Parts: sequence; C-alpha cells; structure tokens
Amino acid sequence: MSKTTYQEALDYIYSHIDYSIKRTYRYSAEVFELQRVIDLLDALGNPHERIKAFHIAGTKGKGSVAALIASVLEEAGYKTGLYTSPHLSRLNERIMINGEPITDKNFVELVEAVKPSVESIPGLTVFEILTAMAFTYFAEQGVEYAAVEVGLGGRLDATNVLAPIIAVITSLSYDHMHLLGESLSDIAREKAGIIKSGIPVVLAPQQFEAERVVESVAEAEGAPLIRVGHDWLYSPGTHNFDGQTLYIWSRAEQPLMDAFVDSAGGDEWAPPRYQIPLLGHHQVVNAAVAYAAIAEARNSGLDVKEVDILAGFQNASWLGRFQILSRDPLIVVDAAHNRDSALKLRIALDDYFPGQPVTMIFGASADKDIEGMLAELRPRVSRFAVTQADHPRSEDPEVLAGFAHSHGVRVEKFAGVEEALQWARENSRPGEVILVTGSIFIVGEAIETMKEVDHERV
Repeated sequence: MSKTTYQEALDYIYSHIDYSIKRTYRYSAEVFELQRVIDLLDALGNPHERIKAFHIAGTKGKGSVAALIASVLEEAGYKTGLYTSPHLSRLNERIMINGEPITDKNFVELVEAVKPSVESIPGLTVFEILTAMAFTYFAEQGVEYAAVEVGLGGRLDATNVLAPIIAVITSLSYDHMHLLGESLSDIAREKAGIIKSGIPVVLAPQQFEAERVVESVAEAEGAPLIRVGHDWLYSPGTHNFDGQTLYIWSRAEQPLMDAFVDSAGGDEWAPPRYQIPLLGHHQVVNAAVAYAAIAEARNSGLDVKEVDILAGFQNASWLGRFQILSRDPLIVVDAAHNRDSALKLRIALDDYFPGQPVTMIFGASADKDIEGMLAELRPRVSRFAVTQADHPRSEDPEVLAGFAHSHGVRVEKFAGVEEALQWARENSRPGEVILVTGSIFIVGEAIETMKEVDHERV
C-alpha cells in the first residue's frame, strides 16, 4: 500500500466543508457547532488540555500579537506553539513550533493519525480539523505554551474549546458584518465570547462602544480586565525601514514617566525601550498588548525575564504586514482587508513615505468593504491597478475597476498578481512606492512572485 503524499493529505483536509472559500453562509451555533470540535478532541485524547495557551481574538492585530507573544516565549526557553490563520503561501504556516512550520512529513503523519476520528464525526469543517491537528501536534511535540489566534469571531470559533491562561482581545472594527453583526457592539460581543470565568483578559485600546461591551462581559464572568492605554501605557519612539522603538510602562509608573519627560530624559528612572521589526504605529499598540499579556502571565508563574521580552520583540517575525519586499524599486505589501486597516495603512504610508507617489495594486475578497477601503486609500494613490488572487472568494477585477472608477481614477486591470507586479516594476518612477494590498491572498502571491524575481537575479 503506497504512502499518502503531502498533496493527498491536503486534498483530504480540503474535501471537508471550507467556509473560508464560501461567500455567504449563516453564522450560528447550528453551523459552527463547538460540540463537534469537543467530540473530535475527546476522540484524540483532549490534547488541548495539555497546553498553556494565550487565546487571542480581535478584528486586526491578533496575528501580530500572537507572533510577538510566541517570540518572547521562545526566547525565554519554552517550547512554543503558534497557531494562526489564514496562511500567506502554504497551509503548514498555520501550525508552528519555535518559529518553524510543521514539515510536510509531519503534516502527512498528523492527517493519517486524526483521520479515523475525523471520519467518525459528521459535518467537521476544514478549520475545525486543522485546529484539532494543531492541538494534537503541539501536545505530541511537548509544547509548553502556545499563542492561539481565533479564526473568526470568538464565541463559536473552534479554538474556543481552550481554557487559556490569558485571553487577549486586540483592536475591534467593522469586518465580517454579515456574520458577526452590523454594529460594533455586536462584533465586540462575539469577540468577547472567548472570555472565561476567572481568566484574565488583556484588552487593546478600543472605541467606547466596543470597550463597554467587553467590560460588561468580563465583569459578568468574573474575569480580571487589563486595559492597554489605561493599566499599561505606551509611546512610540523612533522608526526607520528596519523597525521601530517604543516605550511601555505601567499606570503605577506614570509619576516616574512624568518626571522623566519633565527632565528631558535626565531623570534616574527611564521607561523600558523596546525594538520591533514590525512597521507602523498600529504595531506599537500591538507590542504593548503583547507585553501586557506576558506581564499578566508572569503574575501567574510564567518565567519570562525582561531580557527575554527585549530579544523576543526584536526577533519577532510576522510577514505581509506593512512589509518592504524590495527597495529598488520600493515595493510594500500589507494585508489590510477592511476600512479601519486601510486607514492605518494610509497613515503608515504618510509616516514612512511622506509625499512619495504611490502605485497601488489592489485585490480583495468579494465579501469585504471594498468601497470603504478604497475611500481611505484613494487620497494617497496616484496610479491604480486591480487584480485577482487565486482564491474562490476573490472579487473580479472588472468589479473592482467599477469601484475605482467611481472615485474618478484611471485603472489598469490584470488577471493575476504576477502580471500586475511586472507592469508596476517596469513602469516605476523615481521615488515611487509600489503598494500591494487588499487581502492576505493578494499579499501572499506578491511575496511568492518577488521570491521568484529575487531568485532569477542571483
């Protein structure tokens, strides 16, 4: 009997229900039934119960926060798991230990190991199976701590079977409204579904409406709430293309910070200064959220020293988020895929490339707020191209061009990312920024295209 190949293992996983490629479906307890995941994990020996997890929900920033936390834990000497979604290029990227994706060999073996249990439970989805696989892999490999990113929402997400040591809720904004609700309160309530009785919750700075909902749920659950921007404070430092610095201090240290500022840095006390390779002011906020989560876990016995946080932040990696792929010509990719993240992207462009012309290659999923994203980015774009990722949810370039024309701009249309990038590179002007954005799928294909270009140059 021949061994299962990697492609056959992938085909088996994708033969199940995959809501990530569906444009419409109902977000309800009947569709996303946690009991399926509970039954599957029970059949696999409940591997998730052997992992100390940071459980991270949010609209934006949850992947960055997860990566920062995992990097710190690894620097502290812990065998660390990282589970995120979706992936940029290969499915293996979703399941990592100490920064390394699961190998093809281990992935195949894992699929074969879970297959009998999967086939005994009807209706399992791709994400539910992958989540169970990640927990199984982490347990088998002796992972001590894991940073686990929620897939969608929180309350009904497959990862919500965890009893984490810390829950984290990152920046909340409008996304997946047709599933999670039309108001920010509705969205916040779904995200706050990860809050468990007595488990500390770290909350990123929020709009008042969202913060009020999370506070209410935390209070009802008896979960201590740690608010970044209130209990932990932060300030950006310097930045360049290689990274940025920031300062983080506790609310109790604010008088010391005031004295430090008043003395123009001459006071004996100084706030810790951290360096991260992630660009954009929003990543300063994400780093402060990650720091607060680590600090709270330290109160519960996590052995992480200040030097581990310094090194973990400095060595963290999270691709596709305001990432500079090339400096000649200047190519930037960012996985912004809702209006709020498009606004943050525009602010980052002004911050890092003030006054420089921008040619934007844009592609988005059909269920996203395309009009809202373009409204935020249009004032910063001088030339506009639309294209389509190789993904079932990708919007047709003709439709995207229609949105762009409504903003009074001329649009170039391309069938694929590689063709669009080739056009932009061949027609780049001095000082121009080529920006690729609109979805993680577009960004993933751009990264792979530039890898091939760099390989051809060698």
